[in-house]
Amino acid sequence: MPSASANSDPTLPSGKPTGSTVSAALPPKGRRPNPRIAQLKRTWYFLSRNNLALVGLAILIFFGVVAVSSFVAGPHGFPDDHLVLYCGSYAGPGTQTYVPLSGSCNLICTYPSNGPPPSPNCYAVDQYNPGNVPPTLNLAHFSGGPLPLGSLTIVSDGNLFYSIYDGFVEGAQWSLAISVSIVVTGALIGLLLGSMAGYLGGLVDELIMRVTDIFLSIPALLLVLVTLAALGPSFSTLPQRVGLLVGAFIIVWWPSYTRIVRGQVLVTREQKYVEASRASGARAPRIVLKHIVPNSLYPVFVQLSLDVGSIPLLVGGIAFLGYHIFPTLYFPEWGQMSALAVGILPGELTACQIASTTSPCAFPWWQLLFPGLIVFLFAISVNFLSDGLRDAFDPRLRR
Repeated sequence: MPSASANSDPTLPSGKPTGSTVSAALPPKGRRPNPRIAQLKRTWYFLSRNNLALVGLAILIFFGVVAVSSFVAGPHGFPDDHLVLYCGSYAGPGTQTYVPLSGSCNLICTYPSNGPPPSPNCYAVDQYNPGNVPPTLNLAHFSGGPLPLGSLTIVSDGNLFYSIYDGFVEGAQWSLAISVSIVVTGALIGLLLGSMAGYLGGLVDELIMRVTDIFLSIPALLLVLVTLAALGPSFSTLPQRVGLLVGAFIIVWWPSYTRIVRGQVLVTREQKYVEASRASGARAPRIVLKHIVPNSLYPVFVQLSLDVGSIPLLVGGIAFLGYHIFPTLYFPEWGQMSALAVGILPGELTACQIASTTSPCAFPWWQLLFPGLIVFLFAISVNFLSDGLRDAFDPRLRR
């Protein structure tokens, strides 16, 4: 009877050794899935199931495209420190033409709303407030005209204004850059200090948290105003004034993140996987970077959603109080636009009521609606996206 070969297996194909078969069954080394790519795909899967997060992401992408398009193909380039000023040909009752000073504004065709248009593609304005050009449904104006979203006047009793649409497009550059730089820098500082205070404890924790408490005891807006008032006269150029504004906000922004991160680190450092990493001989920097910080980011995302959208509102509040942060009133920033719209409205209505004693004055609703709507959409989109990212990154919240 023939004997079985010592290196053969009846379950394997004849003529192939065992080692070759095992190596052939394994996937090639170059085709093994990357853990980081797999994690990103998993995160995107959970994020894509959140409809509100996708809505927020779409709005933010739209704002980003507007900012990039203005940066690349804008009429003035970047950085742009002013908007194009317009003035209407109708200058008020008894005056049918308006001749602007040389270089002061760009003249466009306007006429009183109670009269016939002098020519096609002209804007109808309030008889006693010729600076209020409302939005129009005229497709010629909307596609190529200078004021598709209406005007925002510079002075309450004048005929000088700029386009809200131009303010939205040109302001995307500055508003996004200022908001993101303030919040991200404050969050990074708070993440670093909070991680050190929570993990190291002892004297380091006491020193960091007592300094944090000092800053938290001072009203944030008051500290920003004092910083701008004290250092503002020393900064004259536009980059210097914007840098001062960002620095003043960062001073008051990091303490809240430090306290949030410290509280999360105190919980995370007692977990079993941290103790196992410490017992295996891992050093403190590796434990903090690999375990503490990644598992302490979820509250930071929530706080980011509340903070990024509030920056234009705070900037507008400072401008409304009379602090000249930017060189001109018509600086392209969303908060500045909102402050100008709210501040100029009482003067517009008063000037119109004085000039008109028989007919009511038109309320410039578009001057309040569109700047406020821009800030609202920016804030709510960041909120939606941050909540979705928190659910996607945190395994405990994945559904």
